[in-house]
Amino acid sequence: MPQTITRGYKVLLDEANAAIETLDVAAARALHGSEEVVFVDLRDPRELRREGVVPGAFHCPRGMLEFWIDPESPYHKPVFAQDRRFVFFCAAGWRSALAAKTAQDMGLSPVAHIAGGFSAWREAGAPVEQVEDKERPA
Repeated sequence: MPQTITRGYKVLLDEANAAIETLDVAAARALHGSEEVVFVDLRDPRELRREGVVPGAFHCPRGMLEFWIDPESPYHKPVFAQDRRFVFFCAAGWRSALAAKTAQDMGLSPVAHIAGGFSAWREAGAPVEQVEDKERPA
């Protein structure tokens, strides 16, 4: 018998976006570089190498988010224990909406995400750095 999905990704995204703060690129750029804000890049390493990164952003693969946030996890990252605002982004704003909602539900606050994600950031001419491909021989 095939699976029956009762709450698809569109519903999950709508619920997340209704519960979290969404920043446009202009608002996110105004926060970029502030010592009180951590930009969290949820994209996978291949995306970072291919597209570049937001300077100073902390990389947290989406699949590790819950484990890196929780101080009781053996994978906890101290950056998530800081008293700062967290701005999540991914490629297009879908993973970051779900991640911001999850982080908020876990008690991380304040959180937001960037509408349109890294693609919108780059298209707006916001700062981007290329990353060194560590898999290629020198």
